[in-house]
Amino acid sequence: MDNRKYNGKVILFGEYSMIFGSNALLIPYYSVSGEWSFISNEACESAMESNSNLSKYFDYLRTNDRFRILDLRRMETEINAGLFFDSNIPNGYGVGSSGALVAAIYDRYKLIDIEDTNELIELLATMENYFHGSSSGIDPLQCYYGKPFILNGQRTTDNGQQLLSNDFMSDNIHIFLIDTKIKSPTAPLVEKFKELRNDNSYLEKFNNKYIPLVNECISSLIKNNDDEFFNNLSELSKMQTEMLGHTIPENVKEFFFFDIDKDGFQVKLCGAGGGGFLLGFTKDIDKTKEYWQNTEYQIHWVK
Repeated sequence: MDNRKYNGKVILFGEYSMIFGSNALLIPYYSVSGEWSFISNEACESAMESNSNLSKYFDYLRTNDRFRILDLRRMETEINAGLFFDSNIPNGYGVGSSGALVAAIYDRYKLIDIEDTNELIELLATMENYFHGSSSGIDPLQCYYGKPFILNGQRTTDNGQQLLSNDFMSDNIHIFLIDTKIKSPTAPLVEKFKELRNDNSYLEKFNNKYIPLVNECISSLIKNNDDEFFNNLSELSKMQTEMLGHTIPENVKEFFFFDIDKDGFQVKLCGAGGGGFLLGFTKDIDKTKEYWQNTEYQIHWVK
């Protein structure tokens, strides 16, 4: 049995916009992961449920010739023998529960290695469409790589992605997740976003203001220009309330207007939004911990 663990992921920047040309920055979420096991090793209800879900997913994979790149015969045999994906990645929280599973299936059953980034993303997206209706393929790509990376929005086969070292970020910037206690249904949020893009004024602002701002956030973060980064992040957070307001639950919308200098941290969307986690950035861990201790919300540190 391959004992590789497939970590969750956090999209720091690029949710929604990466599909339409912005860069994206993703990092592993090392606190959660999934790995392959067999029911004979761990006969519990969650294992049997995972095995049953794998069987249903297999039915999806075998109906598309695109998935002939996978050894589906072996997959079916192993599912019948009790294979399941032992994962503690929370569902509906935007941290890669389906992405890790898709990455693990591709990694385990691929008949050839796809070296072209665009082709690999396309395959992984088609595999993940089963869970979300429409996938960018970026989540499973991150879970497959298991390293931080930037995906070039104008990607070509030559410079599709840039792998980063685990310590690429400034030591003064710390990242945390805020549990909204709401499970997020991704598909309807994405559909609503596509509807909004049918409006020409919305589309123009998204393409000409929102996407460049996402790219500036990524650039200032990897250049370790902390002040510029937090200025960009503050502007992005406010713009998300305007342009992606349907993805932000009312009870947490106020946090998007918090300021790093006054409040000690800033937040933005994490994944598709609609609940799940919010993503927080801070320079002062103690001040941030003190604030959230006095609220109903639980936080989880990523970095």
